[in-house]
Amino acid sequence: MNQLKIRPYYKTDLGAAYLGDSLEFMKEMPDSSIDLILTSPPFALTRQKEYGNKQEQEYVDWFLEFSEEFHRILSDEGSLVIDLGGAYVPGYPVRSIYQYELLVRLCREQEFYLAQEFYHYNPSRLPTPAEWVTVRRIRVKDSVNVVWWLSKSQFPKATNRNVLKPYSESMKSLIKNGYKAKLRPSGHDISDKFQKDNGGAIPPNLLELANTNSNGKYQKLCRENGIKPHPARFPVGFSDFFIKFLTDENDIVLDPFAGSNTTGYSAENLNRKWISIELSEDYLKGSIFRFDSDSTLFPSKLKVNGIETSKV
Repeated sequence: MNQLKIRPYYKTDLGAAYLGDSLEFMKEMPDSSIDLILTSPPFALTRQKEYGNKQEQEYVDWFLEFSEEFHRILSDEGSLVIDLGGAYVPGYPVRSIYQYELLVRLCREQEFYLAQEFYHYNPSRLPTPAEWVTVRRIRVKDSVNVVWWLSKSQFPKATNRNVLKPYSESMKSLIKNGYKAKLRPSGHDISDKFQKDNGGAIPPNLLELANTNSNGKYQKLCRENGIKPHPARFPVGFSDFFIKFLTDENDIVLDPFAGSNTTGYSAENLNRKWISIELSEDYLKGSIFRFDSDSTLFPSKLKVNGIETSKV
């Protein structure tokens, strides 16, 4: 990160946030220098949003310009994680397939590998699109984003030991009381190793994460300072999961569409180095409030535009 000549908008002990076009910014970054690119880019939607989304017809071509740089700057064991929302075809209750078109082209044209697909389920999402869900009642609400975990090689760095979930009560009972090894009707041979305590359960590729924190520090400080919060934030639990799963401490995490900088905040708290880039100064200005220096999780002072400040 020290090789970058562009001045950060603000920085912390472990990372820096930059104002500007991430495509141009990444061209200044050295090859194989990033361990994880974790981002939720503007979605391809059928009506324009304030955060600058592209129409679905042009979205894939637009994104491939960025992903070409992603591939170059990722380390050989690095990963690219993209959270993508869905879209309906304008005027019709049928879905766009832009996410799948993007996936195919990333793998066939730019030599990414699909390590695994995830699904980000937000149970608190509003019932949209209203025309098909609440007016005509011919569809159910859309509550899941697809998440593509892509890699530069067939064996990217990863360990699910870092993201284990607490055991269920039934599993705790099984570990305590034992299990008789037997062949299940499906043909799976469940041996006595099944009752071993591994410290937690392996999580599924469905991440259930509500995004209902409307009164958190970030939102509160944005309101107090007359800054509108970013309208499409992903929850901290999302970035925490992938950073713990796919990186080690002191690895470098990049978010090229930083928004409110959830990724940088998670990386800071998890002792990873980070780089975040955002095109909107309003969003970047608001994201500073995630790093309030009075927080017990953030003991050092911030530097905003090169000026050290003890309170943002």
